[in-house]
Amino acid sequence: MDVTPFTLTAHQHPLVRALLRENADTVAALVTGLGSPLHIVLPQVFTQNALQLQAVFDALGVSHTLLYAKKANKAHCFANACSALGMGVDVASSAELSKTLAAGVTGSMIGVSGPEKTDALLSLALLQGCLVAIDSLSELQRVVQLAGKLRRAARVLLRCRPHSQPHSRFGLTEREQQAALDYCIQQQRAVVLEGFAFHLNGYSTQERARSASALIDLCLHAQARGLATCRQVDLGGGLPVQYVAPAQWTRFLQQDEPAHYHANRSFGGFYPYGVARPGALALRDVLTHPLEAGTSLAHKARTHGIQFILEPGRALLDQAGLTLFSVQGIKARQHYSIITAQGSSLSLSEQWFNSEYLPDPLLLGHRPASAQPFLACVAASTCLESDMLTWRKIAFPCPVQRGDRLVYLNTAGYQMDANESPFHEAELPLKVAIELSQQGPGLHWQLDRSPSQFT
Repeated sequence: MDVTPFTLTAHQHPLVRALLRENADTVAALVTGLGSPLHIVLPQVFTQNALQLQAVFDALGVSHTLLYAKKANKAHCFANACSALGMGVDVASSAELSKTLAAGVTGSMIGVSGPEKTDALLSLALLQGCLVAIDSLSELQRVVQLAGKLRRAARVLLRCRPHSQPHSRFGLTEREQQAALDYCIQQQRAVVLEGFAFHLNGYSTQERARSASALIDLCLHAQARGLATCRQVDLGGGLPVQYVAPAQWTRFLQQDEPAHYHANRSFGGFYPYGVARPGALALRDVLTHPLEAGTSLAHKARTHGIQFILEPGRALLDQAGLTLFSVQGIKARQHYSIITAQGSSLSLSEQWFNSEYLPDPLLLGHRPASAQPFLACVAASTCLESDMLTWRKIAFPCPVQRGDRLVYLNTAGYQMDANESPFHEAELPLKVAIELSQQGPGLHWQLDRSPSQFT
């Protein structure tokens, strides 16, 4: 019975390739010494991604602010990279805000989002001069009250619910938008309206461009009512990442079937791992999307002096991290094997979103390929039937052995820590920040720790 699925070969950034090919022994030693699973994060790649996104805005002559969506990865080195770049961060909790400030990012470069934020978070944001995205009328009223107590004017965006997503729980309806705008006009001593934001599910560049265009119109409306400071539109995030080649992805979708998975598992849907226009290309598509009268979103923003805010998470973290698991054992089954790895799928979060992280894991190190591929799924080491790292049967080039290390590539964006917990009293996996030499083999590594841990 042939159940061999098509391969989904994960892209490798040149620095990732150098890490795995030229420094494999060092990587293996880190897993031995620091435990499995082990997350490796690469701030150099994060910086390159940020510069590529900024270059798109600059090429189109569009004023912009880049805010890293911190929820996408808890690693402290990425906030440090933002500080070094003079770039902002988007946060949604007091802990995220405190750690971002500790990394050296100034309050004026921090956006605060999320629904119905706590008074503690709002107070800290006001004291630090952060830009707060308001999600409800009640939250706006609380911000004004806190601003009066703290004697600090609040910098705010009004988050609007797009017409295309009428059932979203986020954002203000049209009636609420007008009421909030009226309130901002009444409370100009306590609140400074700087613009509008929206929350958009999905990856449609056309829908994002149309929503942004509508918010430019709202900015012009607010300016006409006397709010001259209203000149920013927050595009949110939602720039897709390309994990595998589009042609491979298309073939995979065409041939995908339950027989290719352990226990004939099926899924309702997957992340678009082979999207054709990822990252900076998707951003360009948003900004150059044609609007009324043949103009583009970028042209409309330039014409009216509007600044865009972009809040990428996954797109900034593309190729900026990988996760390694040690193999504990292998169990033979008919036509395939089950690999048991040390750790849990809490460290590969897609499973906990009721989906599958599809790029093929790699075997670390070099071993000759066998005549026939070694077909296996990958289980985690907890007591749950559902705790699988990879349900799909992967065609490894040679038999997997106890003590091998499996490498899951490109896990920095939402995979490596979104759902981690000390299940079975296990310690949370460590993160190692690595900087590779640009002139040849060699690297520098250190544990990724918060500033308070260095005292």
